[in-house]
Amino acid sequence: MFVAASTDCFPELPVDAALSRLVDLEFSRVEISLHEHSNQLKPSDVANHYDDMLMRCRQTYRLTPVAFSVDIAAEGDEYYRQFAACCRLAKAIKVVAITVPGAELGTPFNAEVERLRELVALATTEGVVVGVKTETGRVTQDADTVVVLCDNVKGLGVTLDPSHFVYGRTNQGNYDQLLKYVCHVQLRDTSKNQLQVRIGQGAVEYGRLVTQLAQVGYDRALSIHVQPLPDVEHAAEMRKIRLLLESLL
Repeated sequence: MFVAASTDCFPELPVDAALSRLVDLEFSRVEISLHEHSNQLKPSDVANHYDDMLMRCRQTYRLTPVAFSVDIAAEGDEYYRQFAACCRLAKAIKVVAITVPGAELGTPFNAEVERLRELVALATTEGVVVGVKTETGRVTQDADTVVVLCDNVKGLGVTLDPSHFVYGRTNQGNYDQLLKYVCHVQLRDTSKNQLQVRIGQGAVEYGRLVTQLAQVGYDRALSIHVQPLPDVEHAAEMRKIRLLLESLL
């Protein structure tokens, strides 16, 4: 396992500035955010201006890209066209894992299975693994449902975000059954009432998580997703979680 950080840790900055900031904070690996509603790189630009996006993703200030987080606003055929372009980009810069959000709660289960099957098929042609993210308010908020999705979609992985088994829960949720499917991990600290709190003030058990992942042979990124908090020095929080995670490895 190794520590990485997402460009989404600096949502107010363009991607070049976010990458530079991560270098200043002594990170060596990066998860690149490709979110349509963001200030950084967008899936529509990857599809429509591929060569430019490829050049930008190769200019990473000595950071090694290890994963993409992809959130596409388009629908229908255009959705899959943009996703295929993101997979092509991932292959070109040797990124193995692409995280996608699960469908919103209320989406028919069969429709979500078909969507994920199509995404996995597109990714497989480029040698990329799709990880559906565990997230409150989506079909993936329940660990048992995620297991059923993985059992129905051959080749589907899980991007584990433990925060969503803490935030908004009366009792901390159990995700042990997901560990064998995990292809990527996203981390911050979280309480029952706030999705992100200062490092060390939440309920995420980093040590237990690292031990469990090691037991199932997980050997990829622990990707930090810490966004700025009011009246908190963001750089200090980023350093604190980096050093904490590195001390556990």
